[in-house]
Amino acid sequence: MLHAPPLSRAPLAPDVLAELEARFGAALHLTDAMREQHGKSEAHFPTALPDAVVYARSTTDVVDLVALCTAHDVPIVPFGAGTSIEGNALPVRGGVSVDLSEMNAILSVNAEDFDCTVQAGRRREELNLHLRDQGLFFPIDPGANATIGGMASTRASGTNAVRYGTMREAVLSLTVVTPDAKVIRTSRRARKSAAGYDLTRLFVGAEGTLGIITEVTLRLHPIPEQISSAVCGFDSLQGAVDTVVQSIQLGVPLARVEILDAMQIRAVNRWSKMDLPETTTLFFEFHGTPAGVAEQIATVEALASNNGGGDFAWSNLPEERARLWKARHEAYYAAVNLRTGAVGWSTDVCVPISRLPDCILETQADLATSNVPATILGHVGDGNFHVIFSIDPDAPHEFAEVAAVNARLVERALAMDGTCTGEHGIGLGKQDWLVAELGDAVDVMRTLKRALDPKNLFNPGKIFAL
Repeated sequence: MLHAPPLSRAPLAPDVLAELEARFGAALHLTDAMREQHGKSEAHFPTALPDAVVYARSTTDVVDLVALCTAHDVPIVPFGAGTSIEGNALPVRGGVSVDLSEMNAILSVNAEDFDCTVQAGRRREELNLHLRDQGLFFPIDPGANATIGGMASTRASGTNAVRYGTMREAVLSLTVVTPDAKVIRTSRRARKSAAGYDLTRLFVGAEGTLGIITEVTLRLHPIPEQISSAVCGFDSLQGAVDTVVQSIQLGVPLARVEILDAMQIRAVNRWSKMDLPETTTLFFEFHGTPAGVAEQIATVEALASNNGGGDFAWSNLPEERARLWKARHEAYYAAVNLRTGAVGWSTDVCVPISRLPDCILETQADLATSNVPATILGHVGDGNFHVIFSIDPDAPHEFAEVAAVNARLVERALAMDGTCTGEHGIGLGKQDWLVAELGDAVDVMRTLKRALDPKNLFNPGKIFAL
């Protein structure tokens, strides 16, 4: 089911190949290895090979590639770091994969305005290394060292979203190449504007189906005076979730709060060489002044104790915090590798915070009847959690079983007025659920797609079928 189709030379017409070679030279790649690299997914989707790969180094490169591809009706699919897990960057209809990873310059940092502009291929960890000496940081942290353009395209969020929001809030402006090979800037750097349609939000989360993002202007934040992390194990999943909900309802400004069930902790201990007690656990991080952080910790520690929490171990030491969050960021790989040679399937529901305990507990009961190893983890501070399945790629019945569990999970979330995807996007895997969630609003999306990309050449086959 997951095996790649036989590799072969690119089937692009000779005149198209000639034009690509003339314009891009060594930046054009046709080898099987390069095409396969850009046709694989982090998750359970089959490999889909592009016909060619082009490494763009400037917005001009992207403009020229778009003009060439649209002239010959060749699909074009943007590619960043390849860390998306809903098949968002898979070239399912062939064409050209445009790799933006070499467009990684930091174009400006406006420290006094708390913003910066970067090319789409800049990775978030390297951006924060650059910003650190100026006392600033970019808070959106999906775990993977993703590119900023890819994060904007999938409307990513992650561990800091409970306090700092998602890419929807972080992006101030975009430079986008549209399907008619025009370069547009969606807004200026002002913190607010009522100037016409909100084009920035239109392209954030569009997964490259409406345009190719080449530059991003981001909202930055001052590095907090005090950062403390904490770990607390619970005797029940109910107690852990209740602690999170009560903390939010009391207005505690949690910077991060992650839940890992007992199976996920077992996987983390094996993968990251940790020695955490194998019970449902919350990872916290607190930002603020020393006095403010101390008050936050005291409040949450009391709540945890009342809800069956154990020792509330916390630390201000950067090396201990880094080790803890590195383990959390690698939790997906830890879960998948509970079985040797397995592939992963990660769910991504998000529900109103008051419904989170019900949704997680009902999901836990459902997983108890499953034969496929699975873990629960997530950014529970904003109602978003994941189930990660470790699937035998040679067992079709396991894929069918996981698909059924996932369907029940999404139906459960939608019944609670939640969403089928809190942060991973629609991609290939959630197109039917998008319709179930938004109904006729999807037709409005299709109308926008046809208006901007009438030939359906920009990342075709994603979000919905035309």
